[in-house]
Amino acid sequence: MICCQFIFRPGEYDEEFLRLDQQIETFARALPGFIDVETWTAPEHGLVNAIYYFTDQAPVKELARFPTHLAAKDQVHRWYDGYRIVISEVTTTYGDDRLIND
Repeated sequence: MICCQFIFRPGEYDEEFLRLDQQIETFARALPGFIDVETWTAPEHGLVNAIYYFTDQAPVKELARFPTHLAAKDQVHRWYDGYRIVISEVTTTYGDDRLIND
């Protein structure tokens, strides 16, 4: 499993941001190999972490080439006061199965 984290400090959002963000989210969720997305906040640091899970690298590469994603990426500093991308391979997950994503 591949975990793609987009860690950012929100700035000012506008209509274009909202439109692009929705298109990217819809595209990512429709990709074969998409598993889930979670969003966590760290209010003490003013950070948000949007975490996308995929079965393998193929959908990650497809998302990276998505024209709407590229357009948003070119304008990232309009909407965020800093960001970091972390892509990692998850080798093991376990638990008691009581945490179910809504």
